[in-house]
Amino acid sequence: MVDALGLLKLGGLFVSFMSGNSTRMAVGIATEPTLAWAAAGLIGAFVGGVFVGALLARMAGRWRKQAVLTLVLALLTIAASLAGSVGDGLTLLMAAAMGAVNNMFQRDGEVSIGVTYMTGALVKLGQALASAVTGGPAFGWLPHLLLWLGLVAGAVAGAVLFGRMDLGALWVACSWCLLLLAWSLWLGPLPRTDRLA
Repeated sequence: MVDALGLLKLGGLFVSFMSGNSTRMAVGIATEPTLAWAAAGLIGAFVGGVFVGALLARMAGRWRKQAVLTLVLALLTIAASLAGSVGDGLTLLMAAAMGAVNNMFQRDGEVSIGVTYMTGALVKLGQALASAVTGGPAFGWLPHLLLWLGLVAGAVAGAVLFGRMDLGALWVACSWCLLLLAWSLWLGPLPRTDRLA
């Protein structure tokens, strides 16, 4: 949802899809330096968000998910508060939040589920479908499909809300983030093993 809001606001750049921004930056280097700088700024903000989120996750230990969600909520709340007053600069906060949120699901210190990019999930979907038709688990593809459908549904919601609220729709994203944070606090810290988190 947040990426759709950013895409519509920026007219073709993303706040979470850095492969697209990398291509846009490369094209901009060859054709339009202003575009290249804008894409590079978003990439830097995204990587900065991943970096700060990873440091926070390490410090938080078993409370990693709650700490990361708090950071994401803070960044999105600041961006939502600035909507309409600072131009496109708040999209850097959105990109930082989208980078940080990728620290939610980790296994052995590595991202186990990328929540803002889907190429890997679609590759796994195709592989799991091939496995299913050759005798593997019949529904091993379903989690990958649901993850992709979740991203698409969020993007549709973002596009609809942008048409009605512009970047004021970030308050909806803040609300969802707050609900997820409350739910994760209710669930408590991660188990000590943290292998499947």
